[in-house]
Amino acid sequence: MTETAASNFRPSQRHIRLDTILRLRWLAVLGQLAAIFIVAQGLEFDVAIIPCVSIIGLSAMLNLALQTAVNPMRRLEPIQAAALLALNIVELAGLLFFTGGLQNPFSFLFLAPVLISATALPARLTFGLGILAVACASILFFFHFPLPWDSEDPVVLPPIYLVGVWLSIVLAIGVTSLYSFQVTEEARKLADALAATELVLTREQHLTQLDGLAAAAAHELGTPLATIFLISRELEKTVKDPVFAADLKTLREQTQRCRDILGKITQLSSTGAPFDRMKLSELIEEVVAPHRDFGVDIKVRIAVTATAEPVGSRNPAVLYGVGNIIENAVDFANSTVEVNAWWNNETIEIVISDDGPGIPPDLMNRIGEPYLSRRRAQDAGGGLGLGVFIARTLLERTGAKVSFTNRTFPDHGAVVQIAWPRERFEAIESLEETIG
Repeated sequence: MTETAASNFRPSQRHIRLDTILRLRWLAVLGQLAAIFIVAQGLEFDVAIIPCVSIIGLSAMLNLALQTAVNPMRRLEPIQAAALLALNIVELAGLLFFTGGLQNPFSFLFLAPVLISATALPARLTFGLGILAVACASILFFFHFPLPWDSEDPVVLPPIYLVGVWLSIVLAIGVTSLYSFQVTEEARKLADALAATELVLTREQHLTQLDGLAAAAAHELGTPLATIFLISRELEKTVKDPVFAADLKTLREQTQRCRDILGKITQLSSTGAPFDRMKLSELIEEVVAPHRDFGVDIKVRIAVTATAEPVGSRNPAVLYGVGNIIENAVDFANSTVEVNAWWNNETIEIVISDDGPGIPPDLMNRIGEPYLSRRRAQDAGGGLGLGVFIARTLLERTGAKVSFTNRTFPDHGAVVQIAWPRERFEAIESLEETIG
């Protein structure tokens, strides 16, 4: 009932495949060539073709060199991916320098590399790329060749308009990048946290499978060991040679030892089989027992009702979820944790409360989100704030509704309410159903 499995899990690092960036760069090369061809040949505007084609050619040569020298499926380190995106910004700035600067409507393409970084790279690298893009746009505001246009009717844009273009590029880079980063970060955190949840379930399932395997092995080995024991005992009675008699005695004693060990394994397995049925009070006692020796008084109150006590399966998801919430209550409690349970024909409810500081108001509506923790590193053992998220996810998969509140003033402390429809609680049969 601890966060061991969750704390051993680390969020996935941010890596982009080289092939992804190369595809984007080739797309840029083709688009730039097409734009120059249309402007120069289709519209017959005066374009600085040689400098522009030279920049595009260098970009294409770099793409070919990377495809040849490096495996395209290789995942780049964040700094390497950022370097290639920065090169895209510089190349675009070079092309815009020869084609009108900020007067060129394609100047808004400064946004593309920064957006890509915002969705795939750390914030510090995205910030650096944003600064680079703004710097290039600022330089192009003052220094650039004229916009390719009809020489008899040139376009002259007022400075105030160019200031507006520059400001819109800066705001677009800042606002859209920040929005993309926030949305992507939330999705990434949720995906990592769900992966950690599946890791916990898989671990519990493996333990259950090993438990069943041990019981089966004990059962299958019991018969041949009993036969060996009986034969060795009979031979011990009939053999007169003291040397052989001593060996047969040792054989009988070791066989009996094996039988005793298998008997213990069978006894342990029988109490932890995945299809065992247990009363609600037994479930609560099992998850509370490991936390009674930590200097916190845990009071368990089971309401006496007219209806029969509910009986459910010994489901690892329920045990882990309730146990983790009790562990958190013990961690934050000053002296007392209360576990109250009641039921009727429709509902089963467990309420866990402590006398600790309670849930901060700014976190009340976010409790249960992944990576949400205010524990100090030394207190949490280096945890990632995944414990409550995993517990809530596991419990909700069994049909429970989990809610978090604080005690009513002047009392203080957190209150966690876990409620199941009785029919759903008593129908939980296996870990596979929880995972599904």
